[in-house]
Amino acid sequence: MRQSLHRLTVATRGKGLIEITRDVLAWVANQGIDTGLLTLWCRHTSASLTVQENADPTVREDIARFFEAVVPEDAQRYLHDAEGPDDMPAHLRAMLTATQLSIPVAGGVPVLGTWQGLYVFEHRRQPHRREIVLHLLGD
Repeated sequence: MRQSLHRLTVATRGKGLIEITRDVLAWVANQGIDTGLLTLWCRHTSASLTVQENADPTVREDIARFFEAVVPEDAQRYLHDAEGPDDMPAHLRAMLTATQLSIPVAGGVPVLGTWQGLYVFEHRRQPHRREIVLHLLGD
C-alpha cells in the first residue's frame, strides 16, 4: 500500500464554482497508483467542494441562484459578521455542502461519471486563495 499527499492552491474570483478536475486528474496520473481511494479536503469554513455536471454552464448558474435564495446575504438575519455581510452566509453554505470528497481510483484514474467534474465552491464575494489537500491511498 502506498500513499501520496498534495496541496492544490485554487485562486477564486469571488462567489461561484471553480472546476479543478483537470488539475486533480493530472496529479493522480503522476502518482503511479492504479487502484485506491482519493480524498479531497477543503481547508476552509467559507468554501466547499462538490462533484457536479461539467457540460452545461447553466447548471452552475442555477446552483448559484439556488444558494442565493436558500442562504441570502441579509444583515438582519445573522449575528456573526466579523468579516462582512457575506461571512455568515458563506459559513452556512459550506455547512450545507461538503468540505471533503472521497473518490475511488481505478486504472490510475478517479472514477467519475461522464458529465461529472470536481469543483471548489467559493462562498465569499472577494477573491481568495483556497487550499485543497489531496490524499491518495492505494496500490
